[in-house]
Amino acid sequence: MAAALAAQRLAKRYGRIQALHGIDLEVGEGELVGLLGPNGAGKSTLVKIACGLVRPTAGKAWIYGAPAGSAKARSALGYLAEFFRFPGWMTANELLVLHQQLAGSDGGAEERARLLELVALTDARDRPVEEMSKGMQQRLGIAQAFVGTPKMVLLDEPTSALDPVGRRTVRLLLEEVRARGVSVLLNSHLLSEVELVCDRVVILLGGKVVAEGATHELAHPRGVEIETEKGAQLFPGAKRDDAPRLVAELVAAGRQVYGVRVLSSTLEEVYLEAVHGETD
Repeated sequence: MAAALAAQRLAKRYGRIQALHGIDLEVGEGELVGLLGPNGAGKSTLVKIACGLVRPTAGKAWIYGAPAGSAKARSALGYLAEFFRFPGWMTANELLVLHQQLAGSDGGAEERARLLELVALTDARDRPVEEMSKGMQQRLGIAQAFVGTPKMVLLDEPTSALDPVGRRTVRLLLEEVRARGVSVLLNSHLLSEVELVCDRVVILLGGKVVAEGATHELAHPRGVEIETEKGAQLFPGAKRDDAPRLVAELVAAGRQVYGVRVLSSTLEEVYLEAVHGETD
């Protein structure tokens, strides 16, 4: 079966600026992949090429085997841009009606009600966009990305304007759609959210993939921390398999053990190492 998203030697140049340098990337069916990197790394360019909004200078991209930008590829996609704007006079319900028409969705009122419930906007269905907070508009934008039951969804900074409750709502939504086999490429600066929800991460720097894999695959061991009556003691270099032996030695020495933690680097540490500490 074709990958939900596949990019092969994908390159993009804007005048003198080389935004992408021959990227190879794949998102599997039902996989939730986090796309990370500082500003200017090429993340949004990659997403726009996948949507067909930007043409690559070289290389190719496919959505479920169809060339990116083709009618077949677009019909399989849902998309939320980083900087979006909806007509202020439209209500949430009217906006979803419009996007149903654009997507050719026959889901009707049932689909709209389900999507508004998923993003906790049921009570705001008749509220004009201009009367919504930025966070509510962000959640409405996420709802429109799922109109028509797309097989693949591209989300560009979908939680940037959300409070912790809103981010949790989106996280639960992403977990639900992944369980239904929907693939998601999530471009985000919120590393904690990516770490919680994504199966795998891809880190870009200067238009190149500099790290890729599941968080636990990219993480480095940082030792074992054991809490005793004398406090926490760190055993640098120790790994998970060393923990039982270390505990047994402490107990044999008459120490009381209250807890054991196997330490590894966080996604933030992995990210900073991959981008050499580069900031946005």
